[in-house]
Amino acid sequence: MIEIGFHTDAFNSSYWNFEQCLQWAQKNDVHWIECGMIDGVSWIHGLGYQPHVAMWEDPLMWREKMEKYGVRFSQIDAAFPMSLPQGASLGVEYTLRTIRWAYLAGCDHIDTTDDRYAPKGLSDDQAMEMMKRAYGQIMEVAERYKMIIDIEPHGYYTTKPEFMEKMLAFVDSPYLRLNMDTGNTFIAGQDPVAFLQKFKHKVSHVHVKDVSESLAKALRGELTGIAVSQCAIGDGVNVENIKKCFDILVEIGYNGVVSLECEGQGGPMIEKSLAFVRGLVDDANRRMKK
Repeated sequence: MIEIGFHTDAFNSSYWNFEQCLQWAQKNDVHWIECGMIDGVSWIHGLGYQPHVAMWEDPLMWREKMEKYGVRFSQIDAAFPMSLPQGASLGVEYTLRTIRWAYLAGCDHIDTTDDRYAPKGLSDDQAMEMMKRAYGQIMEVAERYKMIIDIEPHGYYTTKPEFMEKMLAFVDSPYLRLNMDTGNTFIAGQDPVAFLQKFKHKVSHVHVKDVSESLAKALRGELTGIAVSQCAIGDGVNVENIKKCFDILVEIGYNGVVSLECEGQGGPMIEKSLAFVRGLVDDANRRMKK
């Protein structure tokens, strides 16, 4: 069964806090949430203007509070760019700490990715070898916690199928999977449908993201990812690809969350997106039951 969630990035521009996002989820009958992990705290988070969770907060407190709202984590975003030289130190430690926090919070998916640019001074082979060692360390711990580590197409390597294929084979483990992103693959110049088709048996979490016509005309093939769709999902030029991706999810009997990634505008835009995606999800679930 496909279920709907959303990334709290939708409310970055509204300066909401995480609990406001939980309230929105409850109001709109959404039971899965995804957010970023802050390693420490910050003044903007402490004042209640950031919709993500901090590692210094009590994960059991949030787990209990989320249960009252009827919401669970679908994934926690620990996407420090692993292709940067600092990925081997900062990125690995950030991910390992997130695994331990997520475990206590009742979450079993962690999102990771690479940088938009190829690392300076390293060949592609060297960068891939560096990331392989990093993911090797991460997966050793992830398997102990039975934590799925997703790799999201968002950067120079991950949006290219030939590199993503190698990355998903860094470790022979059922816990190393794909977080498909319909918008990032499209804005990077790839065909999202072909991308998902290639890796359909690795997908364990999905970001549903549209792309506005103006952004696509200006920057498709120049960017490797966007934080959120700047138009409602269903109103952009990626909509037919999104529909075809749902066909693939039906084909594989996908049992997981599709997470909305779009600008919220304090509610109206993400609510419009939710209505569109809910229609796709209801149709997909009906077809899978046949």
